[in-house]
Amino acid sequence: MIAVGGIDRLGEHASISVLGPEVDVVAPAVDIYSTSYRGKYSKGTGTSSATAIVAGAAALIRSKYPNLPAQEVAHRLTATAIDKGPPGRDDQYGYGVIDLVAALTADVPPLGFETPSVTAPASTAAGNRTNDNSTARGLATLGVLLAAGGGYLVWRRRRRGGDPPPRISR
Repeated sequence: MIAVGGIDRLGEHASISVLGPEVDVVAPAVDIYSTSYRGKYSKGTGTSSATAIVAGAAALIRSKYPNLPAQEVAHRLTATAIDKGPPGRDDQYGYGVIDLVAALTADVPPLGFETPSVTAPASTAAGNRTNDNSTARGLATLGVLLAAGGGYLVWRRRRRGGDPPPRISR
């Protein structure tokens, strides 16, 4: 289980988000576009959106590493999160803002074999992991997840719109 908090458009703690020792990671939670049950886009605010983003990230990790146990998927998300607030885990941001690129590409030791830092890919380790770009990375993650969701909806609509099932005559 992963407890998810939310950040606003500036990458700061969202006022609608909970605080406390339960928070593991945070994701965008303010002004999030999603599809409604009528197939239209709507903008909403809430940690439900942040939770959906983190669930999508976990699904992508599971897709890349299909034999990874759930506990290791959660560990990969927390170990690669972009630290915000006071150094280390805190009650506002947990371990930090999820970083999907790092979660999918970083060399993350399994639980029990942690090192003081996670080795990120060269482009990330070269100094790009600052708090200044955490919002951009969060929005990029959101874009990827929305594109995947939109693709799924198109696929589902096309699948339903195909030929009707054959009729059985007696």
